[in-house]
Amino acid sequence: MKNLVTCFLPVQKGLDLDATIQNLKDSGVVGKIILVGETDLDFDNPMIELINPGGYSSTKTLREFFGYITTPYTLLYTKSLPLGLGQNALHRLMLASESCNAGLVYSDYYEQKEGVLKPHPVIEYQDGSLRDDFDFGSLLLYRSEAFVEAVARMDEEFELAGLYDLRLKVSQNYKLVHLPELLYTEMELDTRKSGEKMFDYVDPRNRFKQIEMEKACTAHLKVVGAWLAPKFLQIAFSEGQFEYEASVIIPVRNRAKTIGDAIKSVLSQKVGFKFNLIIVDNFSTDGTTELISSYPDPDNRIVHVIPQRKDLGIGGCWNEAINHPKCGKFAIQLDSDDLYIDNTVVQQVVDSFYAQNCAMVVGSYQMVNFKLEEIPPGLIDHKEWTPDNGRNNALRINGLGAPRAFYTPVLREIQVPNVSYGEDYALGLAISRHYQIGRIYNPLYLCRRWDENSDSSLDIVKMNAHNFYKDKIRTLEFWARQRVNLVKD
Repeated sequence: MKNLVTCFLPVQKGLDLDATIQNLKDSGVVGKIILVGETDLDFDNPMIELINPGGYSSTKTLREFFGYITTPYTLLYTKSLPLGLGQNALHRLMLASESCNAGLVYSDYYEQKEGVLKPHPVIEYQDGSLRDDFDFGSLLLYRSEAFVEAVARMDEEFELAGLYDLRLKVSQNYKLVHLPELLYTEMELDTRKSGEKMFDYVDPRNRFKQIEMEKACTAHLKVVGAWLAPKFLQIAFSEGQFEYEASVIIPVRNRAKTIGDAIKSVLSQKVGFKFNLIIVDNFSTDGTTELISSYPDPDNRIVHVIPQRKDLGIGGCWNEAINHPKCGKFAIQLDSDDLYIDNTVVQQVVDSFYAQNCAMVVGSYQMVNFKLEEIPPGLIDHKEWTPDNGRNNALRINGLGAPRAFYTPVLREIQVPNVSYGEDYALGLAISRHYQIGRIYNPLYLCRRWDENSDSSLDIVKMNAHNFYKDKIRTLEFWARQRVNLVKD
């Protein structure tokens, strides 16, 4: 057996490790196996040691690993469930690392879930892959020199963000490489749909973890020159001539079940200025078009737009609305599934633009089912946002919240990406590069979660496509912010 890899495995009492350990032995390259945690099993084997320094994701634990790394490679398995290595798996990972001096190599894998074995591809790492929930899989092969160098530079004590801090620091000096091969099998016990997992990062129970992650990400951005100081352009709100102070914008396609509720919630708004509703109907075929056309509108506030183009996503529909001559000074979002929580929302949003001198306002929303009954996690308020560091932390989180509203002249200058996922996030990043984003933390609308939501239940291929796009948007913004700082210097 070659002594090339030191492997660290998290362990828990009552869990069987025999199959995982045998797999590692059979690889022919693992020289030492370090079990991390508490176990009631007794191993009489010189290649196996047990340590219990604390949480597997803590800075303290990663530092303790130092004394056990004597091999060129360090393997971290992040689950305590059984691991099955594929043919020549570790050899393939090491070969990939050698080919480009990678600091970290990860691969696709098979997922054993509810008795079914399915391929689980993962995506390429980019400069903007700053999400702390980036899916590397559970098997991470580090070049030991990269691991040791990164841990040596850890100057913040984290309980939960240690592994996140580690990979950010490794990425500063080394490549993080994805090998698109199915190299191992892991068990997956989280059987929730994609639409249920997507709000984990705003769950109040995870707040402490999120604070740690923000600290790690902020420190990383400062090191790589992508952190922006809290200095913003001021807005006079006098650009352009607008007939309306505000427009609520609803892009819609085939939402006959919900569009009536949305329209009613807009037209019932009580405001001290002139506003309208622009509905961009993207060639609906289920009766939505007829419902909009026949909706009572005694004040002529509904602008029903049917685009000439047939290649528009949600973002393209937004461009039709914001470039319409009847679009107001402020463009306020409402999804066709949802409705405002009361008749004060539009006034609150417009007031916030002036009070906070911002080019974009983001509110909060209440999660409900189709019957408008509250469901977990309840209120989504994104209170992780801070005026000073919010735009930097925005590069880490997967969304800024809703409903969103924009100062129309700024939005017309940027234009909206013609996509149907992530267009709002792209706008938030681009706007926050120069302008402050305002916040409203009380709930402004009811967000329906039901089977017809576009993200309610996505397969892994679609989820990867969404995540890759958002990472690409982050990467472009990451580079843009580095350029901003270079110009300043």
